[in-house]
Amino acid sequence: MKASAFVYPWDVVGDPGAAERIAGLGVRQATLASAYHSTRALTPRHPRHRIVTAAHAAVLYPVDDARWEGRALRPYAAGEWAPGDAYGEAAGALAEAGLDVHTWVVLAHNSRMGAEHPSTSVVNAYGDRYAWAPCIAQADTRAYLVDLAVEAAVRPGALGTELESLGWYGLAHLHAHDKIGGVGLGDAGQYLMSLCFCAACRAGYGGCGLDAEDLASAVREALEPVWRGEVPSEGGWPVVEKLLGGETAAATRAWREGVARSLQETVVAAVRAAAPAGFQVVLHADPVSYHCGANAGVDPGHILSVADGVVVPCTGGVGPLTPFAEQGRDAAVLAANFTVVSGMGGSPGTLSDDAARAAEAGATELRLYHAGLASDGDLEAVRAVLTGSV
Repeated sequence: MKASAFVYPWDVVGDPGAAERIAGLGVRQATLASAYHSTRALTPRHPRHRIVTAAHAAVLYPVDDARWEGRALRPYAAGEWAPGDAYGEAAGALAEAGLDVHTWVVLAHNSRMGAEHPSTSVVNAYGDRYAWAPCIAQADTRAYLVDLAVEAAVRPGALGTELESLGWYGLAHLHAHDKIGGVGLGDAGQYLMSLCFCAACRAGYGGCGLDAEDLASAVREALEPVWRGEVPSEGGWPVVEKLLGGETAAATRAWREGVARSLQETVVAAVRAAAPAGFQVVLHADPVSYHCGANAGVDPGHILSVADGVVVPCTGGVGPLTPFAEQGRDAAVLAANFTVVSGMGGSPGTLSDDAARAAEAGATELRLYHAGLASDGDLEAVRAVLTGSV
């Protein structure tokens, strides 16, 4: 199976051996970040640094000022962690090493935008704003996301793109010194705490026959047993229906899924229109359509009719591949994404068995997270599997 490794530009820029080292893993593709959220990252082999702190969400190439002139919502340039055209420099080195380069674009996940433009953020039923989560129902936010996707995806020389967080972002977020794990929310609590009550969503609920004030009150009431620890962590959508009521739950889901679907359709169409022929567009996706986060919840049949394929998280098991494989779309990319960083819960030592199980479940490609973050030992385990030296 074709394999691709995720890479940050700062893993490559300034390290003359990085591109050849990544190519030597046996991967055919590098999925290189061109627009990314804030992070603190280890660079264990770089000759000039060991820690990179990306202070805010940014594009890792020079912004096209003409595209964004006069607009309040626009991409932020990276700081010293990725100056100039860091993406372009890294992409050139990776291509020279013989790798296909695809862009990696993070979309609806931007804490700085939420801090500077609070009205763009998801607002929960208690009135708390999630600065990291732009509300994708808002017209200005949607326009920003479409243009960001086009600019960040279609970079010179790129053969395709992988679009992350192209859907609803909610409560779940890897935040600095996170302290929200004291109550097990489960799927139901996560959904209820991720429902947005900004002005656009309030109007949307109205179009679905719901009064926004009554809905917010119902959500708060539904969450009371969650706070008491009386709601099972398992159970999925039936628990949401039990807590909120079947008709009300269905109406909220209809609004949210309609918003996400239309955004996904618009973004993919815009990227294709701007890209050269043969440019591949895939989404990081979760087959449970009401889920939020970096792997956007999607309807498998719908998304495979829109995009060229999906990247599916499989570190916890290959089950999430099945709903996509059941669509029977032979030309679709079904990429199983495995974490291969031991310190982040990955298991590079079982990659051979994991890849075999993924193939049996319908995977056509592998994604490996992450070539820059992994230790030498982790990378050697990957190389042994992909080059057949085990």
